[in-house]
Amino acid sequence: MVAAIGLDLPTVRRLAIARAGLWRPEPTGLRERARRGEEAARSDAQAIIDRFGYLQLDTVAVAGARSHAIVLLSRLEGFSAELAEALLRPGAPLFEYWGHEVSWIPHDLYPAFAFRRRAFKTHPWWGDVLGQHPKLTRQILRRIEVEGPLRSADLEGSSSAGWWNLKLTKKIATALWSAGELAIASRSSFLRTFDLTSRVLPSAVRRRSLDDGAALRTLLLRALAGHGWATTGTLASTWRLRNLRPAIKAALAELVEAGEVVPATLVGDEGREKQGWVRPEDLELAAGLRRRRPRRDRGVLLSPFDPLLWDRGRVLELFGFEQVLEIFKPAAQRVYGYYCMPVLAADRLIARVDLKADRREGTLRVLALHRERSQGDRKVDRVAVDHALKRYAAAVGLRLVGP
Repeated sequence: MVAAIGLDLPTVRRLAIARAGLWRPEPTGLRERARRGEEAARSDAQAIIDRFGYLQLDTVAVAGARSHAIVLLSRLEGFSAELAEALLRPGAPLFEYWGHEVSWIPHDLYPAFAFRRRAFKTHPWWGDVLGQHPKLTRQILRRIEVEGPLRSADLEGSSSAGWWNLKLTKKIATALWSAGELAIASRSSFLRTFDLTSRVLPSAVRRRSLDDGAALRTLLLRALAGHGWATTGTLASTWRLRNLRPAIKAALAELVEAGEVVPATLVGDEGREKQGWVRPEDLELAAGLRRRRPRRDRGVLLSPFDPLLWDRGRVLELFGFEQVLEIFKPAAQRVYGYYCMPVLAADRLIARVDLKADRREGTLRVLALHRERSQGDRKVDRVAVDHALKRYAAAVGLRLVGP
C-alpha cells in the first residue's frame, strides 16, 4: 500500500472550497459569472454539474429559489434562477435519477448506475409494485409509447394527501423510472414528464456499459473530484452506496494502484488524524492554495443542501461549523430557522440566515441572522454577510428586507 500523505486542516479546507467552485478569486476551474445568452449559461451550469456529477433536487422554495437553483446561483453570478428550473429538457446532456438523492446527473455517468437500476427493479419503498400490477404496468408503458410523454399530474387515479399515499399509477410510473424503463424528459413548475428511456437518452449513452467494478471506480473518482479530499465514508455517502464496504475498499485500492488516487491523512487540531483520499492533481492545487489570499469581503449564501454542506460531520471537521437542518422541527424547537442558509466568506463559514420570499410583495425578508463567533475582522465579516444577502436578493429578483 502506498504511504499516506499528510495534509493540514487549512489546506484541506481550502481545497474543498476550490473544488466546490467557491474559492474567490480563482482557481476553481469554473466560471465565476454566467455568460450572456441561454445556451452559454446552460453550458456554464453544466460545467458545475459535471464537476460534482450531480445536482441534488429539492422542492422547498421558501427562500425564493429551490436548492438546485441556489447551488448554481452561488457559483455563477448573473445566472437565472428560472433557467435553473429548466435545465432538464429534451436534448440536454442530463438525466434525472437517484444519485446523491434525486438529482440531475451528466450523461457520462448513466452507465455507472446500471447496478442501481437492476436493484430498483424492486422499488426500495414500495417493494415489487411492478410485479404485483403487471397489467397496469403494461398499460402505462403502452400509453406513453402511443401518446407520447406523460406528465405526472396527468396520471389517472385518486390519491389521498401524503407521499406514502401516492395513487397507484404514479407509484408504478415512478417505479418504472427507478428501474430504468422510463426516464424524466423534462420538468415544468417542478412537475415531471415521463417518457420511454429510449426516447429520452441517446442510444450511445444507453448502450455504453460498465461492469460493477468499473462503475464503482467511476463514481468514487467523480465524488473525489468534487470534494478535493474525502474519507471513504464521504465518498460512499455521495452516491448513497450502502452495504458495499468490501467492493469500495477494493475499488479504492485499484484507483491507488492506477495512480488516480493517493491516500492522504488529514492532520487536524491537536494532532488528530483522519484517513482519506485525494487525486494527485489536487495535491498540486492544494500547494498553490496555501499561498493564495482569498477575498474575505465577498460572502456568498449557500443552500443547506449544497455539495459542500450535506456531510455535516465533514463540515464540523473542516470548518468547526455545526450545520443544522431544521425544516422538519416544530417552529418552537428551531434554533436558527426553517430554511437556514450558511454564509461562506473566504475559507470560513461566518454566519447563517433564515430567509422567506414573498413573490406578491416582491420581497425577501431576513427572518433571522446568526453570526458565528468571529475569528477575524468583524467589520469585514459584516461586509461579507451584507454582500451575500444583496447578491442573493438580486439573483432571485426580490427586494431585501432586514435584518
